[in-house]
Amino acid sequence: MEMPRSQIQRNEYLKIPVGFRFCPTDQELVNHYLKKKVYSLQFSATVIPEFDVFQTNPWELPGDLWEKRYFFSKRKMNLNKCGVSAGCGYWKAIGKDKKIVAPGNNQTIAMKKSLIFYEGNCTKTRWVMHQYCLVGSLTTPFSTQV
Repeated sequence: MEMPRSQIQRNEYLKIPVGFRFCPTDQELVNHYLKKKVYSLQFSATVIPEFDVFQTNPWELPGDLWEKRYFFSKRKMNLNKCGVSAGCGYWKAIGKDKKIVAPGNNQTIAMKKSLIFYEGNCTKTRWVMHQYCLVGSLTTPFSTQV
């Protein structure tokens, strides 16, 4: 269920101890958060809220502007074409997708796509989003990091 913006901005969704730092590796994000979310498995973490990152400008997303923010958000399917509109601009994929491999067996478990936000028609900004998609998932993937 998507969290209301006001609740996210006040960090009411976080139930973590003082001094906690959320700094997961790509493998940790995929194995301990994304997989469980996509396959509807039980997990108690409330560190990553659901929020549609494609409905707003990146500077208007909930949370601290100067920190990394993580969200579960349904992926928009046309990223490989010309970009996905969001707020007053659009996200455009850049570079090659990065393979995320399982520890131990080097099997690809997910792909990481990097996107840049463009304002208006073509003004490139410094906003970057990393989108993680499970490989072979039958469920609609989520993106997790902005």
